[in-house]
Amino acid sequence: MTSSTNIKALIEKNNSKKGKHNDKIIPVILAAISAVSILTTLGILITLLLETITFFTRIPITEFLFSTTWNPTGSNPKFGIWALIIGTLKITIIATVFAVPVGLGAAIYLSEYASDRSRRIIKPILEILAGIPTIVFGFFALTFVTPVLRTIIPGLGEFNAISPGLVVGIMIVPLITSLSEDAMASVPKKIREGAYGLGATKFEVATRVVLPAATSGIVASIVLAISRAIGETMIVSLAAGSSPTSSLSLTSSIQTMTGYIVEIATGDATFGSNIYYSIYAVGFTLFIFTLIMNLLSQWISKRFREEY
Repeated sequence: MTSSTNIKALIEKNNSKKGKHNDKIIPVILAAISAVSILTTLGILITLLLETITFFTRIPITEFLFSTTWNPTGSNPKFGIWALIIGTLKITIIATVFAVPVGLGAAIYLSEYASDRSRRIIKPILEILAGIPTIVFGFFALTFVTPVLRTIIPGLGEFNAISPGLVVGIMIVPLITSLSEDAMASVPKKIREGAYGLGATKFEVATRVVLPAATSGIVASIVLAISRAIGETMIVSLAAGSSPTSSLSLTSSIQTMTGYIVEIATGDATFGSNIYYSIYAVGFTLFIFTLIMNLLSQWISKRFREEY
């Protein structure tokens, strides 16, 4: 009786003038909130673009795109972005090579093997790991991981690509694990049961049935994690160094795009100088990289999505 009374009262409320007014005003409020995020993104993009255009009126775009030397403070300044891109790629590749197998392994365990009790323990740990400030990861890389690696790898510099790359990998493991586990959990039970009915083992079901069925979400999670690694700032600023180089060595100091932005933004670059405007050119390049990765993630998610 109480339930039917509540439903009747809800219907009468929705049919009232106040209810109809709310139906009109709520979509407007939600649209305004959405517009704020869109306008903020456009504002950032326009600012980057205008200042980058100013930079290219002073520095040839061919030098920026094709030179491998980045030395903006020298007597003969060079602005070859490839030195910073190579540094960024080193960190990203190391982080991805570490994080993908660890993250997928954890996701498979949580989805196919873990008991409810184990999930209740592991999931909060992953959430805590994802919530640790990146500056803490940076100090961890500089004061713990690097000294340990220097006792193992001969010739490893105090600043290098391996240590921050591994720690960035640790940082993105929760992202891969969480999104991949969600993708595998969305695979219907009847598919698993059908495989078990054919005599498949749990490992075969996990690797030959569930993983292929969840490919869309898994690959999208990896692409998003790579995008996160590309944009990481504090870890590489503290542990990678500040020496832009096109060398493929992983044991010496490097500099990434985000590391350069932090160095100049916190330094004493003169407003209106070439070095000042170079921040925006590098920032715009970084924006293009992350935009491409995010669009790729969305395309993969739609292209390989399975309908059940």
